[in-house]
Amino acid sequence: MPTTTGLADLNKNMLDSVYKKITLRMIPFLFICYLFNYLDRVNVGFAKLQMLGDLHMSETAYGLGAGIFFIGYVLCGVPSNLMLYKVGARRWLAWLMVAWGVLSTSLMFIHSANQFYLVRLLTGASEAGFFPGLVMYFSSWYPSDRRGRVMALFMSAIPLSGVLGGPFSGWILSHFANIPGSIAPWQWLFLLQGLPTVVLGIAMLFMLTDNVAAAKWLTEDERSLVQNTLIADEKTRPSTVSDSFVAVLGNPSIWILGLIYFCIQSGVYAIGFWLPSIIQASGIKDPGVIGWLSAIPYLAACIFMVLVGRSADKRRERRWHLSVPMLMEVGGLIIAANFASNPTVAILGLTLATAGVLTALPMFWPLTGGYLSAAALAGGLALINSMGQVAGFASPYFVGWIKDATSSTDVALYILACVMVFGVFLVLRIPARTVNR
Repeated sequence: MPTTTGLADLNKNMLDSVYKKITLRMIPFLFICYLFNYLDRVNVGFAKLQMLGDLHMSETAYGLGAGIFFIGYVLCGVPSNLMLYKVGARRWLAWLMVAWGVLSTSLMFIHSANQFYLVRLLTGASEAGFFPGLVMYFSSWYPSDRRGRVMALFMSAIPLSGVLGGPFSGWILSHFANIPGSIAPWQWLFLLQGLPTVVLGIAMLFMLTDNVAAAKWLTEDERSLVQNTLIADEKTRPSTVSDSFVAVLGNPSIWILGLIYFCIQSGVYAIGFWLPSIIQASGIKDPGVIGWLSAIPYLAACIFMVLVGRSADKRRERRWHLSVPMLMEVGGLIIAANFASNPTVAILGLTLATAGVLTALPMFWPLTGGYLSAAALAGGLALINSMGQVAGFASPYFVGWIKDATSSTDVALYILACVMVFGVFLVLRIPARTVNR
């Protein structure tokens, strides 16, 4: 007869096997969806290299257009996630993908700054529920001690979108510039990177199931094992969790989490929207070369993100696994600002900053498990995410304004480094016992 230890090991092995099956079924497809989600959001950074001249737009106008996306995103974040809770993840996420895919593609037809603003605003509204919806979706499948790894694996789509999207975007801008009578290269960019999202949205209807109970591709015993694991995990939440969305609004800790996420996203979007321009300002002018060089920081982030996610789950430590990557971005931004005219050192600094801030993204979300119950999850995650996405408007617009005023992004990088230091201060004020799960 197996010992108690032997039974525990057997159950763990069975659970590992089931979660491997779940991960292989869901994560590759959702990874690709999120890759195009992030690519569609930030590809204006490459389009900007040519679009501004064609449309006679200033750097400030571009920054406003890049950032206005997040006004729609913030306004629609909470209602969109509440709709997902009512309609179901599969249908709602599929609809969102089709809608923003069509809107992102339609950027190829704009002829003025005002049209740019309008389409970006509507695209942000369409994308608002996608990421927080997926975070909530994962929480209905994975217990807290597995969520760090899966979030890191899933969110490595962000740096991979830079690894693949940078060279691809650079190639589009270079290749289609040599085709006479064609639409502009930046228009080709929006067309070729927007339409796949529509196809993926339709495919989602066939690839996802709304919850564990509906997953016919799992056996009955496998479904029971996962459901019992999730019930047991819910019981381990500390007494500080909020039990409803109304309680979330009155919990100051939730607002602190939103402020931390704002600090992180300030760095994410400054890099996402301005990385090609910063590389160009270092003296490199060829779009193809800029595309390849922009892939280097994202490739480093891909590797570092997965390694840190595994370490955080293995050690069940959350605060320092978030704080150290944030401090890496601080150092990287300072290096990039101090050596802006030296391409090699500037790219080294940008690599350090990108690897740090993109790793901070998946390391942040496990912190929320200490404050949100299942009942408050939909609204709470959307609220935190919406607060963070305010940075998506403020950060690009701020960088553009600084560049128009000073002809350089250096001052903006220093200020963003200070914002990140403040975020680290807030993280380290969170009690370790609340979030180290």
